[in-house]
Amino acid sequence: MTDASLFDKVVVFGVGLIGGSFALALKAAGQVREVVGFGRTLGSLSQALELGIVDRVGFNIGQEVSSADLVLIAVPVGRTAEVMARIAPCLGTQTVVTDAGSTKSDVVAVAREHFGDRLGQFVPAHPIAGAENSGAAAARADLYRQKHVVLTPLPENTPRVVARVRAAWELCGGLIKVLDPGEHDQVFAAVSHLPHLLSFALVHDLARRDNREQLFSFAASGFRDFTRIAASHPEMWRDICLANRVALLDELDRYRAQLDELRASLQRGDGASLEAAFDSARSARRAWTDDKAKT
Repeated sequence: MTDASLFDKVVVFGVGLIGGSFALALKAAGQVREVVGFGRTLGSLSQALELGIVDRVGFNIGQEVSSADLVLIAVPVGRTAEVMARIAPCLGTQTVVTDAGSTKSDVVAVAREHFGDRLGQFVPAHPIAGAENSGAAAARADLYRQKHVVLTPLPENTPRVVARVRAAWELCGGLIKVLDPGEHDQVFAAVSHLPHLLSFALVHDLARRDNREQLFSFAASGFRDFTRIAASHPEMWRDICLANRVALLDELDRYRAQLDELRASLQRGDGASLEAAFDSARSARRAWTDDKAKT
């Protein structure tokens, strides 16, 4: 084991699916001596302790963070600023911080506000992995295995600090990609945030109808596949949508324009236009799945 891949003490804020899986992966790799967890409720922390996700429940933020090698912020993005404000005065000179937020421009902005001249110790990250279930009980050591983890390093980061964070995510099994924070948010507005918004919208619409029981009783695999992500954590996705609303609104406008084109084709009975759109979509989808199968 090298210094770049061995962590004596890791502090995790948020011990649910994302933070818990990070801790379990480092433990499974045998690369962390101790994991200390912080969370909003004693119940979730107690569960994380019982499941072996954390070794201790933290109570004194200053004491734990100041002596940590690595801190992971794995809370809903709307709470990231709160955590940063609490840990910023406590950072040890060698403490490295990363996060797991699904948006990056807003996270970088609050990091600049709270970390000040310690900003170089923070390397933003976004693991592209998850599940519709949340909480400590959903955490698993292989969640990040062969999954992309996007780093959005800052100009203030030294190569050593970036390498430290890269090593942590690679130990979890992640495949590292690097993007600019703004580019990250534009990309994920299109391929992640918009699909979640659409899935939530469809289920919400059907659930409000008078004949909802009949509708859901006939729903089959197509509905199940399209709406799987509507079972995701509401608070987390509320925060993601609001944090990335500029890029998400742009993607939503593009999608509405596509729906308007399809509606116009339906209204005029233009089967050729519908088929052309469907064929183009099918080809793109198959090319994507073929590429995924090769990796």
